[in-house]
Amino acid sequence: MNRIINRNQIGLIVGGIVLLSAGFVGGKMMADITSENIANAEVLIGLEFSPAERDSMNRNLTNYRTSYETMRMQPITNSVAPAIGFNPLPHGFVPNQIQEESDWGLPVNVSLPKKEADIAYLSVAELSSLIKSKKLSSERLTKIYLDRIKFYSDTLQCLITLMETEAMQKAKAMDTELAKGIYRGPLHGIPYGIKDLLAVKGTKTTWGAMPYKDQTIDETATVVEKLNEAGAVLVGKFTLGALAMGDVWYGGVTKNPWNMKQGSSGSSAGSASAVSAGLVPFAIGTETLGSIVSPSTRNGVTGLRPTYGRVSKHGAMALSWSMDKIGPISRSALDNGIVLSVINGFDPKDKSTIAAAFQYNSKNSIKDLKIGYFAPFFEGTRANIDKDKKVLEDLRTMGLELHPVELKTSVDPSSMLISLYVEGAAAFDDLTRLNLDDQMVAQHRNAWPNLFRAARFIPAVEYIQANRYRSILIEEMHALFQEYDVIVTPSFAGNQLQITNLTGHPALCMPNGFAENGSPTSITFLANLFDEEKLIMLGKAYQEKTDWQKKRPAFFDK
Repeated sequence: MNRIINRNQIGLIVGGIVLLSAGFVGGKMMADITSENIANAEVLIGLEFSPAERDSMNRNLTNYRTSYETMRMQPITNSVAPAIGFNPLPHGFVPNQIQEESDWGLPVNVSLPKKEADIAYLSVAELSSLIKSKKLSSERLTKIYLDRIKFYSDTLQCLITLMETEAMQKAKAMDTELAKGIYRGPLHGIPYGIKDLLAVKGTKTTWGAMPYKDQTIDETATVVEKLNEAGAVLVGKFTLGALAMGDVWYGGVTKNPWNMKQGSSGSSAGSASAVSAGLVPFAIGTETLGSIVSPSTRNGVTGLRPTYGRVSKHGAMALSWSMDKIGPISRSALDNGIVLSVINGFDPKDKSTIAAAFQYNSKNSIKDLKIGYFAPFFEGTRANIDKDKKVLEDLRTMGLELHPVELKTSVDPSSMLISLYVEGAAAFDDLTRLNLDDQMVAQHRNAWPNLFRAARFIPAVEYIQANRYRSILIEEMHALFQEYDVIVTPSFAGNQLQITNLTGHPALCMPNGFAENGSPTSITFLANLFDEEKLIMLGKAYQEKTDWQKKRPAFFDK
């Protein structure tokens, strides 16, 4: 039976049922719940009940709506996570928790370039060597980056808040410590930036969205605190696509330094753009469904999406409590490993964090890794497939044996993405109910305002079902990674990006060439949960072989 629902018949929905009952809601008189309302709502959830069943539901639905209204009278902030938490660990899997000291194999005799642009484009590893040897002061390095940010950030539309005073004070303090023989580690005195969904006390945290452009949060995100303790120098807060989607924010569209006619992709738009243009050596991004991988690809930089639960999300905007992940974007795989070693770790302020060791030993051999590749994704005639095939050739030239693998699952991962939409709608409940979403710049069909509204009609039962199927997906992916240490995949082929974000697996995205329009392309390495060191090992070796990560966008190479 087909039914047409008119707009006046759609009310508040939970569990997929339209809830209309007599009473005042938001100052408006709401209609009674009727059997006709219920019948119309059935179309939205793909079920059909009998007249008697509809009649029996009436009182329950009325009571449910009273509960919703009671909850809505109690303010709740974005930082409050649900009591039902996501756990990516398969049955019987326990991460290694014995932490050993990492051996990064850092360069020791790095020459200080004469040109400031050449200094700006050095890797974290190289800058670390220069600072430790006192060939370069943190104060000078920080000023180089601050000057570049002030000169180029308007062109790129990548900056929200410059933290010049704080940065220079921290840089001078790090130089003073070093002069006294105090060295905090590889990030001592190294400038960096963060995506502006991370709170820093004393600054605004805009989430890239007009309704929050003047928001301040009276705390500092755990990742920022950890980087501060490691001696890193925060120079600025960079743009993100509004509420962590795309590259459109309330102040414009963040640009790709390689192709200024393009946006930088998102949502870690400013972080990736700034690293690409040499405004910082590394920046912090976040990923829910491609927000590190996609801008890293577009901007030709190296992004690491860590295992879900490895890095604390305390002080970060929540979009999807069960899918959000925080990770570094830099010039190289090794740099990302260095940063991850600092921000990694259990945090009592974030119940989703999982205690797990992270260590790296430069003496370990990549020849010990069993490497697979998703063979069907390297077949056909799609755009830039030649760049992806060349990666396989390069790895074989390095003496590595590659094993063809198929990515097969017994469940459909795309159906599980309702988890993201439901959690996002809950995280920004007030935005929808109070019509604040009208202030958002992007208002197209696939923009957050419409997606959040539509998510109100997803049944709670189906949200739970999606997460049950997600448990099956986790077990199947774990079985696959029991066979392989690293799996090579085109960054966007097939549905691996959806799957690995749903299961929480780590990914390393690296540049592997350029498309015809001049924009960079990328390849992605995947590993099992909490096996990021294997990604860093293979990524570092690949980048030493190819040097794509050392390319610079011409306009900013001065």
